[in-house]
Amino acid sequence: MPDGKIEMTTPFELPPNPDRKWGRFGEIVEGYNQEVFNEREVRASAGILFLFGFSGFVTVLNTQDFRLVQGFALFFLIDMIIRLVFSPKYSPTMTLGRLAVYWQRPEWVSARPKRLAWGLGFGLALTTCLLMGRLGAPVPVVLTMCGICLSMLFLEAAFGICVGCFLQQRLSNEQPELCPGDTCNYVPGKQKT
Repeated sequence: MPDGKIEMTTPFELPPNPDRKWGRFGEIVEGYNQEVFNEREVRASAGILFLFGFSGFVTVLNTQDFRLVQGFALFFLIDMIIRLVFSPKYSPTMTLGRLAVYWQRPEWVSARPKRLAWGLGFGLALTTCLLMGRLGAPVPVVLTMCGICLSMLFLEAAFGICVGCFLQQRLSNEQPELCPGDTCNYVPGKQKT
């Protein structure tokens, strides 16, 4: 690589990034005093989940067939378990998100709020699975739960608004740092020009 270009034979052969190491919950990146996540990867994974979830939601609306939504809810639940219990680096959607945004500059955000956000996602997925399976809830109830989950995924993917992160900021005793879009420090209307 004398000319500085990185050669790849397949999209899965990503060159190593020496500045990134996985910590307890999040990544350890040189220059940051806490575990972090790349917000671009997180948003890409939320977009991937939204795409599949919305497809199932529309299918239920049109056909009353729950199979696609059931499959999505189970996949979503497993994805959240992998993120929370093992490591987000093993999550299928985080891996796809990482591949999708690999060539973009990372936006490092604190990992702590993501734990609450993904815990909230886990709770919604578990509740939805129970409603569709054991409890046999009516269609409007299941669609309401799916709609709440999809709304949160859409807010994250499209606008970078993390509802769980927002809740963690409001419920935590310590001042948050490294929020997505610098929402911890940015005050609209007080911009320096």
